[in-house]
Parts: sequence; C-alpha cells; structure tokens
Amino acid sequence: MEPSVLLLLAFLMGFLLLLVRGHPKAHGHLPPGPRPLPLLGNLLQMDRRGLLNSFMRLRDKYGDVFTVHLGPRPVVMLYGTEAIREALVDQAEAFSGRGTIAVVKSVFKDYGMIFANGERWKALRRFSLATMRDFGMGKRSVEERIQEEARCLVEELRKYQGAPLDPTFLLQCITANIICAIVFGERFDYKDRQFLRLLDLFYQSFSLFSSFSSQVFELFSGFLKYFPGPHKQMSKILQEILDYIGHSVEKHKATLDPSNPRDFIDTYLLRMEKEKSNPHTEFHHQNLMISVLSLFLAGTETSSTTLRYGFLLMLKYPHVAEKVQKEIDQVVGSHRLPALNNRTNMPYTEAVIHEIQRFSDLIPIGVPHKVTKDTLFRGYLLPKDTEVYPILSSALHDPQYFAQPDTFNPDHFLDANGALKKNEALMPFSIGKRICLGEGIARNELFLFFTTILQNFSVSSSVDPKDIDLSPKESGFGRVPPTYQICFLAR
Repeated sequence: MEPSVLLLLAFLMGFLLLLVRGHPKAHGHLPPGPRPLPLLGNLLQMDRRGLLNSFMRLRDKYGDVFTVHLGPRPVVMLYGTEAIREALVDQAEAFSGRGTIAVVKSVFKDYGMIFANGERWKALRRFSLATMRDFGMGKRSVEERIQEEARCLVEELRKYQGAPLDPTFLLQCITANIICAIVFGERFDYKDRQFLRLLDLFYQSFSLFSSFSSQVFELFSGFLKYFPGPHKQMSKILQEILDYIGHSVEKHKATLDPSNPRDFIDTYLLRMEKEKSNPHTEFHHQNLMISVLSLFLAGTETSSTTLRYGFLLMLKYPHVAEKVQKEIDQVVGSHRLPALNNRTNMPYTEAVIHEIQRFSDLIPIGVPHKVTKDTLFRGYLLPKDTEVYPILSSALHDPQYFAQPDTFNPDHFLDANGALKKNEALMPFSIGKRICLGEGIARNELFLFFTTILQNFSVSSSVDPKDIDLSPKESGFGRVPPTYQICFLAR
C-alpha cells in the first residue's frame, strides 16, 4: 500500500479516536431530536444559513425542548419563553452551569465571570457586582459618568455639522469609556490611538464571534482546532487586548494606594493581597485578566451594537423617532440633560428602547449553560454537565407574547392607556442566576445615550426609509447590524 494512503488512513483513525475519546456517551434520557450520524452528529440537518435557522426548523418537528448533536456532543435546546423560564428561573441552581463557546475557549478557559463554574464563578460574580455597584468607590455615580460621556458625544457630533457618518466608532467610544471608568478609573479621548485600536479589536472579536465560520468550528472544534481558522484569529485578537490589560495592571500595582482604590483593578489587587495566604483563593492574576477582558467585551460591544441598531431603526421608522423627541421635549426640555428619574414619565421612550432590544436580538442563541447535577426537566433526565442552549431569540420573537413578533412595534410594551407594561419574554440579558451582571449599567446607558442624542439631534439618511435593509451583517452567536450612514442634524 502506498505510504501516502497509509498516512491518510492513520490520520483518519486518529481523528475518529480523538473525537470518540473527547465525547463519552451520555447516560440519562435526553429529549427527542434527529438521529445523529456517528461523530458527525446532526450535520445533515444543519442549515447553511447558520445554527439558529437549523434549530428553528428542528423545533417545528420536535417541540420546545429537543436535543441536537453538534458534532459528536449532545446539546439540549430550550425554545420559547415558557421553556427557558422553567429551566433558568424555576430550576435556577440546576441550570446555573456555564457551557463553552469553542471559538473563545482557548483564551477564556474556565476563568473570569462569563465562563467560570462552581465556587469560582460565585466568588467572582459577588465581587464584581459589589465593585460595579460601588462604581469608582463612591466618587461619582454611574448616572453622572454616563451623562458626562453623553455630553462629550453631543459636542463631537456637532463637529460633523449634519454630514453623513458611520456611527459605529462613536457609539463604541461612549460605551467603552463607561467600562474604562469602572476598570481603569479613566476615560479616553475619542482620538487616542490606543483607544481606537482597542475599539477595532472589540469590533473584530464580536464580528468573528457572530460569523458562520465560528458556527462551523463549534461543530467540530475537537478536530478543527489543529488547523487555521476563526479560533486562531480570535486568539490573536483577544491576546492583544490581554496584553493591554496586563500593562495596565502593572501600572496599577506601581501606583496602588490601599486607602484610596480608584477602580475595579485596584479593588481586585487589594483583594488579592488580602487572600495571598489562601492557596485556594480565586483572586489571582489569571482571574483578574480574564474578568477584565469579560467586562470589556460584554460591556462595550453589546450596548454599542444595540444603539447602532436603534438608530438604524429610527431611520427606518422616522415617526417613532419623532414621537420619542416629542416626549423628551415635554418631560426633559432642551436645557438640561436627561436623567434616570425621567424614565417613569417617559413610557413611550422606554417602550421604544425595549423594542430595540427585542428586535435587535443581539445574542440569539444565548450563552450556553450546562446542568450542575443530574436534572429532571419536563420528563427527561439531563445528566450532569449536559450542555443547554436557551434560544433567547425564540423568546424575543415569541408569538404568545408579541402580537407582531417579526415587526418593529413599540406598542408591544404599551398597554391600552399608553403606560409601559412588563413582558416576561423580554430577556436580552438572559435570565436566572447567569443573567448579565452588567444589565443595570447597560439599561442606564441605553436610556441616557439614546435620549440625549435625540434631545439634541434629528436623524436622517439619504436612503429612503422603505429601502433601508435591517438584515444583519453577521448572525451566529451574536448579531452584527449592517453598516450604514446617518446624519445627526442639530435641533
């Protein structure tokens, strides 16, 4: 037999053994789903338009709780508001484990707040929530910082004098600066070269995270990780961000004043010092680095992308923008900045922001969970460590909760009297124990940035509203809105 043929056979055998060894057969009684092929799983049932479309088609056949084999591993899908709430809220502890996303696994591993599990996750989450709530150790409130950033943005937009611009970069600046204030205790000028580089890296990482190639990698990461691909690109991008974080940590160490902590990093370093004699402490360098990276990625790109979708929707539906501006004029006026206490008197604006979050559907598949113990759910037995995908898009487009789920309509969040109404299907930050820890800050940002911009500017485009395309540029684990030009016209 030819040596090349022998090498090929050896390679294939090694590939098969690697996959089999890496994914032992699960015990238990999993929900129904399409019959998987050995090693390839449900590859034949995957839609070329991506994972979400594949899951939607399978749900029509198998119901709201079903199993899909992503490559050789079984993953339980939760579809619709009721199924997601039953798992993540009613059985919160059992479903509080975190699964992995293959394209970022080599960098995050099991560190930081997003992908950690067990006591590590609990300790880091408690610490991060307390520190972010304190926000700068009490020197300035979250609201003041966002208002100041909004004021800087208004000044910057006035320089364009109504000329068209791509809003991506400026909307990134304002959300990133809020996270920078928490983490580094400072904000950056919009022309700072290092800051611009970081923003570009954030954008690249979210685009790659949302790409079709990352979804393919998710299916066969055990094999594809040995070859060039999105995971290599992602690792390079995230390592550059980590290098920057590392330099900042060293500067903080050199200038640390224990009696006057300036930010998240200072507070963490003090906790590290306090627990240095504890061999089991979770407050060590690796968790610091990945926690700061997590705050950056989660806190910058999601809020800025929501705003970017929001203003695209205002171009598409100018009558909505006009109604928001009318409410701003009535409640806030033109001579003071919008404040968080205005929210209760601005139900239409709040409904519009909720609908932007629902319609933009930024993390459609949700961040994977896993069960922390053998778990009985809807008559099925999910073995410990079974991965679970809560399909958030299925809740945000649930026809039982939204009369026109595929249409942008702020009335989804207004009652017959025009008052804001709660809707349990609105879960853009997920729900349960793993809900995004920056949810409160993100909601404050969306309200204050959105209203301050529309208080000072009307928005327009050279494209007729009916011709504006809302289709995402990328749609996978995340959704990236299309690029567009917008004019901010002083009011």
